[in-house]
Amino acid sequence: MKRFLAILMTLCLLAPACFAEQAVDTVTTASVMDYYGTALEGDDLMNAINSYKGFYTVTTINPDGTPLTGFFVYSCVKDEEGNYYLGLGLAENQSRANILANGQVYAVYAQLPEEGAGYPTTGARMTLEFVTDEAKAAALNTSGYATMLFAKIVAVRPLG
Repeated sequence: MKRFLAILMTLCLLAPACFAEQAVDTVTTASVMDYYGTALEGDDLMNAINSYKGFYTVTTINPDGTPLTGFFVYSCVKDEEGNYYLGLGLAENQSRANILANGQVYAVYAQLPEEGAGYPTTGARMTLEFVTDEAKAAALNTSGYATMLFAKIVAVRPLG
């Protein structure tokens, strides 16, 4: 009888989790508190990214809803209105297919720490908005790379 009651109580505790909606946002809400102060923003972020000294990741969303993160070096450009965009020179791969299919893309830039300073704490986690306007993308593509995709930086948070 005690075993039966223990199993019944366990099932009662697990039942809400079984019936809860399974859409968990693991990209933008992974941390609810920022520990590393402020993020790099604006020209400081653009210049740091364009120094090509740091860690670069891009996360997209697969067709099954799972995140796909890869290390891709990207560039940053500023348009005439003062908006910042990442230039993603992606080959024909799953990350590129995901961006073209659903437009969801996130990026992280972590600046290399000074020698002996430990691990990276300066940089930015960025929420991006894929540029679908071909004329806008062409105007941003000063490098002329045919495979370049552009995404507007719409939100910036510290690394952690």
